[in-house]
Amino acid sequence: MRPEEFRALFPALRSTVWLDTPGAPPGPQPVVDTLRDALDAWSGGGFDWLEWDNAVAEARTLFARLIGVDPATVSAVGSLGEAAATVAASIPRCRVVVPAQEFRSNLFPWTAGHDVVAVPPRHGITRLEDLIDALDEDTGLLAVSEVTSREGQRLDLPALRAATDRVGARLFVNVTQSLGALSFDWAAVRPDYLAVHGYKWLLCPRGAAWLVTRPNLVGELRPLVPGWRSTGPPYGYFAGSLRLAPDAGRCDASPAWLSWMGARAALRLMLSLDARLVERHCLALATQLIERAQDIGLRHPNDGGLSQIVVLQMDEADTAAARLRHGGIRATTLGDRVRFGFHYFNNQEDVDAVVRLLSR
Repeated sequence: MRPEEFRALFPALRSTVWLDTPGAPPGPQPVVDTLRDALDAWSGGGFDWLEWDNAVAEARTLFARLIGVDPATVSAVGSLGEAAATVAASIPRCRVVVPAQEFRSNLFPWTAGHDVVAVPPRHGITRLEDLIDALDEDTGLLAVSEVTSREGQRLDLPALRAATDRVGARLFVNVTQSLGALSFDWAAVRPDYLAVHGYKWLLCPRGAAWLVTRPNLVGELRPLVPGWRSTGPPYGYFAGSLRLAPDAGRCDASPAWLSWMGARAALRLMLSLDARLVERHCLALATQLIERAQDIGLRHPNDGGLSQIVVLQMDEADTAAARLRHGGIRATTLGDRVRFGFHYFNNQEDVDAVVRLLSR
């Protein structure tokens, strides 16, 4: 699918320059149609709740295909925080290294029962070398986001994998701010755990998330809230003893049906795209904005890896964001900076619109 064809699936883009996907994207028409049909069936009583429930298994299979893993290693959960908390509760108490500026859903869960070492930023930036230096033989796990939400920096995951291997630590990777816009090379990273909430770059409704666990570690997983889905299919509903499923489905949350039906539709859409083409498209637009913003005197406070998220530092960032919104451009203010994100539906005209307004 070409970018212009993909763009045509988003009605909101007819009137808005949407650069706020790091917060949340507009709804693609195929996903919205799926949800609308489900609501109509619910309202009219024509729905089949067993079919709705099956959306979880189908979405799991689609997600596994997207990331290149065995569906048996994938848990269907409700959020990134739930994924991190599941791992935190499943592993023995250990020293966990995490960036101090990490998004809280990948920070706070580790504080429950573990000794957290929060690596401070230097000059406002999380430094790859500082994360590596913080690792030692007492470290049990390193938890990072591939793309940092506040800075838009893409961390070198293969380098972090090599560093954790040297000290015998595990690697937990959050790809919520990257998967769907940036391609992911599972063989190069080999994470012990990978988690993503689908409501950003994967275009899912909020409430559908996944945790992938290396096959040799699946047996350690323990559900945060054991329930009827913990035993795996065929599911039972009454009485009996708790015998956890042999695969990662043992940590499935009881599903929010509408979220998972929307996720299934969104993943079908994402699988129609070439991930490498999507990444090249998004990074090209990000590079253009950085270069043109610097030409008009704005600072890009990130000297790390380039991602599809661009953060520009400016005086009166709140005022700038308000002017952008008044001009039909959606972005997010983060203190003294404004954050922009490029998906496959964005184009050159979006960059031109931002530069024109910021130039004023």
